[in-house]
Amino acid sequence: MNDLTQRTAEQLLALYREGAASPVEVTRQVLQRIARLNPLLNAFCWVDESAAMASAQRSEQRWQAHRQHGSAVGALEGVPVSIKDLILTKGWPTLRGSRTVNPDQAWEVDAPVTARLREAGAVLLGKTTTPEFGCKGETNSLLTGISRNPWNTDHTPGGSSGGASAAVSAGLGPLAVGTDGAGSVRIPAAFCGNVGLKPSFGRVPAYPLSPFGSVAHLGPHAMSVADVALMMNTITAPDARDWTALPFDPVDYTASLHQGVKGLRVAYSPTLGYAKNVHPDIAAAVEKAALHLKQLGAHVEQTDPGIEDPLDITTGLWFAGAYQVWRTLNPSQQALTDPDFAAQAALGERLDVNAVHQLNQRRGLLGSHLRQFMQRFDLILTPSTAVPAFQARPAGHSPMDSAAMLGWTPFSYPFNLSQQPAISLPCGLTREGLPMGVQLVGPMFGDALVLRAAKALESCYDCLRPSWDAGQLPASASGA
Repeated sequence: MNDLTQRTAEQLLALYREGAASPVEVTRQVLQRIARLNPLLNAFCWVDESAAMASAQRSEQRWQAHRQHGSAVGALEGVPVSIKDLILTKGWPTLRGSRTVNPDQAWEVDAPVTARLREAGAVLLGKTTTPEFGCKGETNSLLTGISRNPWNTDHTPGGSSGGASAAVSAGLGPLAVGTDGAGSVRIPAAFCGNVGLKPSFGRVPAYPLSPFGSVAHLGPHAMSVADVALMMNTITAPDARDWTALPFDPVDYTASLHQGVKGLRVAYSPTLGYAKNVHPDIAAAVEKAALHLKQLGAHVEQTDPGIEDPLDITTGLWFAGAYQVWRTLNPSQQALTDPDFAAQAALGERLDVNAVHQLNQRRGLLGSHLRQFMQRFDLILTPSTAVPAFQARPAGHSPMDSAAMLGWTPFSYPFNLSQQPAISLPCGLTREGLPMGVQLVGPMFGDALVLRAAKALESCYDCLRPSWDAGQLPASASGA
């Protein structure tokens, strides 16, 4: 395969070791593809070609020294990676999808995840698009416009890490970093047909902490489960700036990937007991995934965890956080914001301290219930989302309330509240040719177990990629 943009990170590293491919050539091909496709997809809001090529050249020199003298190379040496534009990156503006952030300031700090990727030798390409302050499950903003799905550009890539997931799906770099406050890694992974992991809260250090508090996680997007495991080996390294970080666990997330699921106890929950209007193709695909796990040796039981829909808990805490951000803006900045974000802030302003305290108490009860449920099961299997990718639309398209914000993704946000690890991986296409995702949820701190089970389930599916013709979007796509 001469097109190196279609190689996984694991494959690229193997080629580098053999001297069969060069980080310089890989990066050049990826940058050329970004130049060709990003005007259609709007996955990147910032690309630094000169910095990426200089980084690739340094990686190539280190690989040459490694092959000649056995000198050390980084764990992701020469692999192209993108960073979501909510995450600080030294030398590049982090505008958070907002016209309220001044780009003309010193950008001198790397967030922990950015720093760890640099130390691992990754080639940083640029920043990927996000809705303003990551405020919704689709990617559009008044700053960057509408981001689009590589499978069909009439449709959204999801959000808020839509740019990250679209980039991976379109071959604009095999790895990307996203954030997940209510499904923002897993929703785009499901919509774009790649793999996205929300780790246990605190497993990937964060700085600064999200204004939306402890529902917000950092996690990887990739073409494969093995690539996600490779990223986890790097981005989980400790950083003292995150006072909520878990104690460092030196586990190798790739070590147990091939141990399978034989004997694992899986709770197959098609609706979590409350989800309505699950797309029939998705429901059928996840039922088939349950059968795959059973055939692989897992003990699969169809059962619900016994929770009520916590949508109002999630959105209440989110709206409160939105209002806290809103309060830091002056009136002229407030006038520049996305109407969707402004509506969220207005809803948050209505919540007094007692209401927020009650939401947190209810969250605690939910988390306790789910931890007790996980005493009986190793994993929960659900759809990733209730619907496939819907139409792409501009910012401020409709009144913002709980149902509009997250009502269509009832399987994602409960596990932000409970902080459990959860992964979305592809499980086929709808009859209309849009990707579908299946979700595996593990016990708190069971990130390696989730990856192991996801790897086993991944083996049951063909690797599907958007079809391209002479570098153009598929015939089904209508363009930007």
